[in-house]
Amino acid sequence: MFLQPVLRAERGMTRIQLAEAVDVNPQTIGALERGDHYPSLDLAFRICGVFGLPVEAVFGRTPFGRLSDQVYNVSGETR
Repeated sequence: MFLQPVLRAERGMTRIQLAEAVDVNPQTIGALERGDHYPSLDLAFRICGVFGLPVEAVFGRTPFGRLSDQVYNVSGETR
């Protein structure tokens, strides 16, 4: 399960800022974003509270793909 780093980037938050907001070490945020660590239920809810989003929007089994891959097809034309 991955913490979707795009959510943090959208809000202009650093790993340090998110870590401080949920009272963990910044390395924990990095591990969650890489999928190297799974959050406790309490930590998952605290992170979701920062973003104001449900768990399924903040965490996923795979990282979000690049927006350009979703907007542009193989030939580079917009959808």
